[in-house]
Amino acid sequence: MQEKQKQGGEQKAAVQADELLEITLAALEDMKAVDVRVIDVRELTTITDIMVVASGTSTRHLKAIADNVALEAKQHGVAALGVEGDKGAEWILVDLADVVVHVMMPEIRAFYALEKLWSVGSGEPAQQDAES
Repeated sequence: MQEKQKQGGEQKAAVQADELLEITLAALEDMKAVDVRVIDVRELTTITDIMVVASGTSTRHLKAIADNVALEAKQHGVAALGVEGDKGAEWILVDLADVVVHVMMPEIRAFYALEKLWSVGSGEPAQQDAES
């Protein structure tokens, strides 16, 4: 019986993560984030369920995007656990627990290649750059 309750709880958490993802994607779209990618990492780590990677065109644009994600989440009852790098940096992380959002300048994003890093071992092919 406990197993059944546990499975039900996991399903509920997954729905919450998916709802939070929709809120996050809408917030990113509202602020014209570029090249938004969603990576489901539930099978790879326990730190979060979903990672979202997006780019902006300037450090001001990154801050506006990250601020909007945190604001929209808060308006839906989810306070950000933390926002890192929002002081003029080229990479801002918004931690919403079930969803972690990385907003990066394109050069920094290409250097760290988070999409490739988190797709290793997932059974999905690593994402290719548009130029290759």
